[in-house]
Amino acid sequence: MPAPILEDPAAQALADAPPRAAPANLRDLFWSFTWLALQGFGGVLAVVQRELVEKKRWLTNEEFIEDWAVAQIMPGPNVVNLSITIGERYFGWRGAVVAVCGMLCFPMLLVLCLTVAYAQFSDLPAVAGALRGMGAVAAGLVAGMGMKLAGSLTRHPLGRWCSAALALASFIAMAVLRIPLAWVLLVVGGAGCVLTWRKLAP
Repeated sequence: MPAPILEDPAAQALADAPPRAAPANLRDLFWSFTWLALQGFGGVLAVVQRELVEKKRWLTNEEFIEDWAVAQIMPGPNVVNLSITIGERYFGWRGAVVAVCGMLCFPMLLVLCLTVAYAQFSDLPAVAGALRGMGAVAAGLVAGMGMKLAGSLTRHPLGRWCSAALALASFIAMAVLRIPLAWVLLVVGGAGCVLTWRKLAP
């Protein structure tokens, strides 16, 4: 009697996974990023992760973390950089242009209207209080999203504790020591890149 064939669990999980979703066409890409941008009041990171990973499934959590890290170290707004990356990945340079247009066109019109309204009513105490409240909500959204994505660190090559130490070092450098972001990326981010490269090197 032949011995049973043992399948690789990772390969089996990959085979059983649902097919990767993708934008159907350039129109789908444009309106998806337009809708994403119109939801991004304050805590845009939470909105981006929910739309692209949980709803549309264009990215996995691990891919989202990698792409977001690249978007953060590039000049310009993070979410715009991410839209360029995803648009180019699916439709080349046309996708990059369409994704950026989706991110900017309607939000720009909305911001212009809100700017005119704010100029008229900014002296009202109720408006100032509302803006402070929105700032607190935005901070909570970012903190909650960080906790949601922390589970992906268990699958990082450096392991849970080393990844947590790098995240803690970044928090202390920026929030406590007030070190400029460029230096934090260079020192802490560079250390993470070097450690990961050494871990993966044959």
